[in-house]
Amino acid sequence: MILRTGAKGGIPAMRTERRALLLRRTVIIALAAVTAILAFAAPASADAPKFHSATSSVNNAGALVVSFDERGLGNTNIDYTLTADATAVYACINGGGNHPQAANKETVNAEVSAGGSFEPKNGRVVASLSAGPPSAGDFSCPSGQRLVLASVSYTNIVLTDTTNGVSTSVPDASRTFLAI
Repeated sequence: MILRTGAKGGIPAMRTERRALLLRRTVIIALAAVTAILAFAAPASADAPKFHSATSSVNNAGALVVSFDERGLGNTNIDYTLTADATAVYACINGGGNHPQAANKETVNAEVSAGGSFEPKNGRVVASLSAGPPSAGDFSCPSGQRLVLASVSYTNIVLTDTTNGVSTSVPDASRTFLAI
């Protein structure tokens, strides 16, 4: 094989440079397209926020605890509000650990609420909010007796994603600490 120099000898080198330039342009355009697709994909998943589950329980302090899983979210923080109607029964216990037969108990009805903000992970928030119990207010026990929360119940429990305007009803919850 004979290599020639001169005007025609540089043509293969120019073709290689043009191919490299074309390849670079193609890679840049492809990267720009992928970036654009990814930029619009994240907000698109936020179009369908939905509560996958929401459960309720009452903890040892008598507070309502709502644990939930919401999906279809974007990547920005989501604000939540929890509301419920609560009924708490407070009683007085004597030094022997008994509830005297006197009428020293008080039932309190109130609305309880809580709020929180959570950061989604992969378009999903798995978290809990707690509210209550309502305060005993001015109810107090006579000397030698102590005030206790005898029972508490929560109804009309609603969890709201205020960022997206999505709500879910949560099952009622109750707990008895002392039978009176």
